[in-house]
Amino acid sequence: MKYFAGLLVIAFAAGMTQGQQASDSGVPAFHRAPPARGQSLPPVLTEKQLADQGLTQPAQLASYKAAARIPGVVYQLPCYCYCDRGHGHTSLHSCFEGTHGANCGTCAAEALYAYRGHKQGWSTKMIRDGIIRGDWKTMDLQHPMPVD
Repeated sequence: MKYFAGLLVIAFAAGMTQGQQASDSGVPAFHRAPPARGQSLPPVLTEKQLADQGLTQPAQLASYKAAARIPGVVYQLPCYCYCDRGHGHTSLHSCFEGTHGANCGTCAAEALYAYRGHKQGWSTKMIRDGIIRGDWKTMDLQHPMPVD
């Protein structure tokens, strides 16, 4: 009986360790599914709200416009400035609910990368996988792409 209990404890400890490794992947917070039907997300700041705070650089405006165009997509993406740790953000969408995204090149580049991928017909998972790989780093914030 003691032998069986010892094996059970070891198996439980191994399972707990595996669970911790799987959840501690190093990927910042994101939502695995789109918002539930009827769930409204907090709004992304508008161009006027940004301008009222002196945030008028082309990359700032383009990234906020991109996030506003695809809110359900950016809701499902991690943000590699790790604002989930320091600001309690739950996804890339959180960055654009306030001015954080306007002051962070990572957030801006990820939003523009997501918008470009979405326009090219990529699934949200494909966009997320690209962000996790670091493909967002190829975005040119000095000459941001137009967002229509």
